[in-house]
Amino acid sequence: MSLKAFHIVFIIFSTLLALGTAAWCVWVDLVEGAPIYVAGAIASFAAAIALMVYGFWFYRKMKRLRLIT
Repeated sequence: MSLKAFHIVFIIFSTLLALGTAAWCVWVDLVEGAPIYVAGAIASFAAAIALMVYGFWFYRKMKRLRLIT
């Protein structure tokens, strides 16, 4: 596996981890009502969105440079 392919896989797993963390924070907030978990959920969702934007940008750049088919 090339470094570029590993980078894309790593971004996908990081996005899934951020979404999982956000879902967990929402669940804990609903169960316990601790407001700090709302901040964690917002931060995790923001990180997931940023990772998705970066992943699409990286993929398009590699495709444009013809490094990924």
